[in-house]
Amino acid sequence: MTRLTAKQLEALTSADDGKTLREDGGLVAKVRAGVRGITVLFRYEFKLDGTKRDHRLGSWPKKSLAQIRAERDEMRATVTKGIDPTSARKAAKIEAQAAIASTIAEAERQAAENKTVADLFEEWLHDGVSRQDGNAELRRSFTKDVLPLIGKKPLRNLTEKDLLAVLRSIKSRGLNRAVVIRSKDIGQMLRWGEKRKPWRTLMADGNPADLVDVKKLLDHDYQEQRDRLLSPDEILELRNIFARLARDYDALPAGQKYSGIRPVNPRVQCAGWICLSTLCRIGELLKAEWHHVDLSNGTWFIPAEATKGHKGKRQDHHVFLSSFALAQFKRLHQETRHTPFCFPSKDERSHVDTKTVSKLIGDRQCRFKNRSMPLAGRHHDDSLVLSKGIKGEWTPHDLRRTGSTMMQELGVTLEIIDRCQNHLLGGSKVRRHYLHHDYAKEKTEAWRLLGERLEAILAVC
Repeated sequence: MTRLTAKQLEALTSADDGKTLREDGGLVAKVRAGVRGITVLFRYEFKLDGTKRDHRLGSWPKKSLAQIRAERDEMRATVTKGIDPTSARKAAKIEAQAAIASTIAEAERQAAENKTVADLFEEWLHDGVSRQDGNAELRRSFTKDVLPLIGKKPLRNLTEKDLLAVLRSIKSRGLNRAVVIRSKDIGQMLRWGEKRKPWRTLMADGNPADLVDVKKLLDHDYQEQRDRLLSPDEILELRNIFARLARDYDALPAGQKYSGIRPVNPRVQCAGWICLSTLCRIGELLKAEWHHVDLSNGTWFIPAEATKGHKGKRQDHHVFLSSFALAQFKRLHQETRHTPFCFPSKDERSHVDTKTVSKLIGDRQCRFKNRSMPLAGRHHDDSLVLSKGIKGEWTPHDLRRTGSTMMQELGVTLEIIDRCQNHLLGGSKVRRHYLHHDYAKEKTEAWRLLGERLEAILAVC
């Protein structure tokens, strides 16, 4: 009985190159002499269906003789069953690959099924929404109010109750407006997901945002569309409050100034009067740069990128300053002319945050806030409450609405008021293409009338 041994293989030399060795049981070896020494290539020879075939078993010394024989015996058992071992090996490899693919697919399926609200938020923020601030406010508000409560929850398990819990948490802080805004944002995100894989599969039972009735969460006297106007008496009262706060603070002894109510910053005062007299948006004003304000000619240019757009559309805006508005810009210029910005940030490298003035004014009407204590570094008093609070809180945007209404009372047409507010006007594309009158004369007159009306109101001592 022929049987190869390890000693025989170790005794092979380069002179044996090409030599064929055989062992009973169909084991055949071919000697190869190379620069790295002797290698013996083994194969298993067999007959299947009357045809002579062979199957590679690897090489010595990479494999031991025992390993090679064990693999030969395994192949011989396969042949005994009438199966080609080469085909069997290929089939096993294919089955292994299929098993791996199946495992990966199952893992991916489970991962997709367990995608969370936070996962949806990140994808929506990246691909589904594009707001003027680069989605910074969405990131801030969701990080504060939404994700801590439901961010880790699998989307497939998200319910109406989960969304209500988020909105009630916001409502508990007395933020009715924030409840409305956050509900709309969440709804927009979920509706975006409903139309796309894998999110729509995870909402097979429906969009939970469709079941939320925000109105039931809000105070009975809350109005989504504000209609607050400042009366002439309130405009005069506001001017007098500014003056009184400054006068009272100056009269305080040096040791008591720390605990006294500080006067309203002149920059904030200017912002309020400019919003009222130009109908501008507070955000547009706080982004203003001095090189866009011509104090000599009484004009202020607002570039499209600084304006609030509608459905992604924006347009440049030219404001022709009344003597009243110009005086406020000149007063402001005394405060901030050393910077490029009309309302510079603390480091003067940019403009202030566009919510700064709204917060400062709101902090001085604390009776309308649900705060048990002042926010860190913020005012907490009622020094800017008008009409004893009977008409409720007022905001910078209410000044824009007030100025627009005063223009209407002065006989200015609605079309000119819209243009003074920089509203994007409708109409056919043909009309917009051919009619290019800029209405500069009409707008200048409208702003002049408004400025004179404000001067008359504030002329009362």
